[in-house]
Amino acid sequence: MDYRAFNNDSLTMMYESVRGALASDDALAGLGEERRFRVRETPDWKKHAADLEAEMLKRGMFFEVIDWSEDQATLPFDR
Repeated sequence: MDYRAFNNDSLTMMYESVRGALASDDALAGLGEERRFRVRETPDWKKHAADLEAEMLKRGMFFEVIDWSEDQATLPFDR
C-alpha cells in the first residue's frame, strides 16, 4: 500500500483501527470467545501497523505506539 498517498488524518485512523481490532480480539479472548479479527494470528496486521508507523515517523507525526504485549487490553477496573 502506498501510505504516502494518504493524509495524516487517514494514517491516524488506519493506525487506530489496528489498535481497536487488537483490543477487540484481546477482550473477546479474555471472555473465552473466538477472536474476530485474528490480529495476533495474522502477521499482515503487524506489518500494516509497522508500515503506518514508519510513514508517520517520516512525517514527524506524534502517536502512541501500539502495545503488542498480551495484556494490552486489560481494563483499569479489571486489575
